[in-house]
Amino acid sequence: MLIVAGEFQVESQDREAFLAGRVDMIRTSRAEPGCIEYTFAADPIESGRVVLYERWESQDALDTHLKAQRSGPPPAGPQVAVKSMSIRVYDISGDRPLG
Repeated sequence: MLIVAGEFQVESQDREAFLAGRVDMIRTSRAEPGCIEYTFAADPIESGRVVLYERWESQDALDTHLKAQRSGPPPAGPQVAVKSMSIRVYDISGDRPLG
């Protein structure tokens, strides 16, 4: 399993437009083979921060997703300038319930 986690910094007043512009991307990604979780979420404390969280069954599934994203249209709605972003991929060897 792979976890993709990241953050985007946008102007505070643009955050809702940034999130709204990714709703179709979220729906499409969640329907892809190998996608376990895919979401963008507003940080409740930092008004210009958006968190990305994804879980994929395999590297092949993630590679297929990334190829489709790069060749597809840009996110719908107004284009929001991203001030900065950081995205990391984590290889996970296993999981278990907490507690």
